[in-house]
Amino acid sequence: MPAFDLPPDELERHRPALDEPADFDAFWQDTLKQAEQDEPLVSVQPVDNGLRLVDSWDVTFRGFAGEPVRAWYSRPAGVSGVLPAVVEYAGYGRGRGLAHERLTWAAAGYAHLLMDNRGQGDQYGCGGATPDPHASAPGGPGPAARGLLSPHDYHYRRLITDAVRAVAAVRTLPGVDGARVAAVGNSQGGGLALAVAGLVPDLAAVAVSAPFLCGIHRALNLTDAPPYGEITAYLSVHREAVDAAMRTLSYMEGASFARRAQAPAHFGVGLRDTVCPPSGAYSAFNRYGELTGSAPPRVIHTYPFNGHEHGDAVHVRKQLSWVREVLGD
Repeated sequence: MPAFDLPPDELERHRPALDEPADFDAFWQDTLKQAEQDEPLVSVQPVDNGLRLVDSWDVTFRGFAGEPVRAWYSRPAGVSGVLPAVVEYAGYGRGRGLAHERLTWAAAGYAHLLMDNRGQGDQYGCGGATPDPHASAPGGPGPAARGLLSPHDYHYRRLITDAVRAVAAVRTLPGVDGARVAAVGNSQGGGLALAVAGLVPDLAAVAVSAPFLCGIHRALNLTDAPPYGEITAYLSVHREAVDAAMRTLSYMEGASFARRAQAPAHFGVGLRDTVCPPSGAYSAFNRYGELTGSAPPRVIHTYPFNGHEHGDAVHVRKQLSWVREVLGD
């Protein structure tokens, strides 16, 4: 697929106007306040992951509405000291999988929490373990359109809340330096990490690549690939729902979260990405931290000949170097 979005020089200046609701901050403050009524951790159980160099635990924490969310917690085997932590969010349609799947951050010497995606896990990977009790709200069958007619019912209100609570949960785990927590993710996971950066003011670092839910209006006009394609498919049938859907999505816009972020940020984007168009990542990057008055350091790596895979393992190597520089050993 050839490059189909804006040319690089325009991407570097891309700061589209935002249809940001006046009550954006109040909406998220109220949502998170409801979720913060109880202590985050429910249980932490050791598991046999079949590995000698990494130890793992099956974690359950309280997410949206206090509902249980599963996660894998891993760290280098035999290391009892306090470590900086990386909270990772998985891509669209997959769950946390198995305890031995995601080893990069633990192998690099960090405490690592991989959050499950509620109501997902059936599209690829090795499954999930967290149901979404609110999946019957009006909207399409896929998570991207689930509850689309109201921001209060929308799937991503719940998932973003879970993501914020995952940071609170990892900070209560033994052996974690709560002042050095990074949020990382790719695609849907990148969108969640960016939302966390905008909602958790004392986050230490955020690393996002190919982020979903950024530049949403433009993306819906550029691509029919899922997840955005699930939204357009729903609206192609429910033509009267467009205004309500756009209002709901305005509360989930990644560029709005980016404006409020204070942590140092690391971005990655493939310029031929037809799943999450690169203009979305740039809309968030170019507005990053603009409401904080602190001008947090940020960097973006572009891959002109890559799509949704962006820099793949090459980019992960850059993330490892950058996170070590920001968080320290």
